This record gives sequence, structure tokens and C-alpha cells, in this order.
Amino acid sequence: MDQFILELISTFPTFLLFVVIAIALFTLSRGADLLVDEAVALSKRLHIPKAVIGATVVSLGTTLPEVSVSVLAAVNGNPDLALGNAVGSIIADTGLIVGITALLRPIAIDFEAIRVQSWLQILAGALLIVFSLPFVSGGVIRQSMGIFMVGLLVLYLYWSFKNSKKAAVENSNDSEEPEGANPWMQFFLLLFGMAIVILSSKVLIPTVEVAATRVGISQSIIAATLVAFGTSLPELTTSVKSVLKGHGDLAIGNIIGADILNVLFVLGVSTAVTPLGLTVPDAFYHIHFPAMAIILISFRTFTLNKDHTLNRKEGALLLLFYLIYLGLNYFG
Repeated sequence: MDQFILELISTFPTFLLFVVIAIALFTLSRGADLLVDEAVALSKRLHIPKAVIGATVVSLGTTLPEVSVSVLAAVNGNPDLALGNAVGSIIADTGLIVGITALLRPIAIDFEAIRVQSWLQILAGALLIVFSLPFVSGGVIRQSMGIFMVGLLVLYLYWSFKNSKKAAVENSNDSEEPEGANPWMQFFLLLFGMAIVILSSKVLIPTVEVAATRVGISQSIIAATLVAFGTSLPELTTSVKSVLKGHGDLAIGNIIGADILNVLFVLGVSTAVTPLGLTVPDAFYHIHFPAMAIILISFRTFTLNKDHTLNRKEGALLLLFYLIYLGLNYFG
């Protein structure tokens, strides 16, 4: 199937390739939205606490596009695309999405709720950089490192489940009845959303490859910008809606969780299924990793201010960092 799609797409004119990319990104995002919505509805039906849903299901659901794109890219021998998509998504989540949402409305931060996760966000980014260093791994994120990250993912999810469930029991005032939809239909729609994500990824990856070759742009740059932005659309949609409804802390929690999962889940699984590991291109040391570190540290610093509010000026600065990053990709 993959070879058939690649051969078919190779016959398309360049402008049509970008149309296909736009359509695939759209269906990827909509599939992820459907997956998240039905996972939440099914969790309510099964009486799973909402705190657990927010800490695990929502973050896992909004990260699924990155997982599908990066894993398929790694399996198909495209480490630039796998690594660039994950790192680019972290930068887009924390720079672009948080920047836009803070510009729309200052975000009040429940610092106690994100204290541990915000440190894990920084540590996950640091772990990725350390694993990529030439004097540590020879510039290759090895399969054993991927398996280690997957192990950390299991521990993180276990801790999140326990911690969220404890908080839900202590603070729950929720008396809502579960929605009346048939749970089997909800489960079917969840699987349907997952299928849309996977099929969209299968079309997106070869289309990006062909388009990058046609216009002379490296796969890592395309992955870290266009594809990363597209696969971050679920986080963008969730964050904007949350902020506009006065639930900015939900948006911040979703972004922090997504950043952690981009390292432990997206890159962990991508590397774990690749016997030769993921080779790190030179551009990551000069542009992508420094940009990721600056944006993550800035975000962490902003959440520590005395007002525990991410204001519009801080949002504008995060957005500026992201725009500079884009400029370095295209003109650096």
C-alpha cells in the first residue's frame, strides 16, 4: 500500500502535492479530534474521573498524529522526518500555540497542579538532547534509548493515573450523568478516528517526501515546520477553546503533557521500532535543539512569575521565538 501511494503521488504536479498535504493535515487533525472526543465520552460512560481523562487520554489523543507520522517515517527509513516532526511539535506547541492562546487572553496558571509536570517537561527535552549528543551516542538516538524512553513513558502514565485519580477523589464535585450514547457506538467512533489518523499519515509522509525533493528543501526542515504544525492542530484547537471558555489551566496542562509525550511516546516508540536508531542531522544541533531549549526554558520561567499568570507580553515573546525559528529554518 505504501509503495502504491508513493508511486501514485510521484505522478502529481507540484501544486497538487501541496493540496494533498493540506487535505491530509486537515483529516489528520479531524481524526484526532474525533478520537479525543469519543475517548472522553467513553471514559465518562465508564465513570473514569475527568482528571485522569485530562492528564492521560486528552494528551495521548492530541499526540497521536505525531506518533503515527514519526513511527511510520522511522519504519520507512526517514529519520529526519521522524525526529523533525517530534522536535518541531514541541517547539510549535510551546512557542506557537501557547503564544497564540496567551495573546487571546492572559492565562491563569494553577502552579501547584503543574509543578511536577513542568519539571518533567524540561527534563524530557534535556534527555532528548543528551541522547542526541555525538559524544554520548555518536549522533544516533539508539534503539536501546528508545526502549528506555518507552519505559519512562509507562512510569509517567502510571504516575499520572495515580496522581490524577487521587486528586479527583479529594476534590471531585462532579455529579454529571454519563452521556446517553451507546458505548459500542462511542468505541466504534474512537476506532474510526484512529483509522483516519493512520490513513492520513500514510498519505502525508510520502507526499512530504516527494514535495521536499521537488522544491529542494530538506525533509528535516519540512517536518519541523509544516508537518509539525499540522500534527499540532489538535493541541491548538483544544488550547484556544479552553482559553476562550476560561479554562486556561487545562490548555497549559495539555501542552505540557503533549511535550512530555512527544519525547517519551513519539520519539521513544519511533526509535524503539528502528534497529539502526535515528541519526541526528547537523541542523538539529544548530537550530532545532537550541530553539527547543530556549522556548521550553522561557515557558518554564514565565510560569514561575509571582502572579502565576502567562500574560500577553510573555505570549508575544514565545510567539516571536517561534517566528525566529521559522525564519532560521527557511533563510538560515
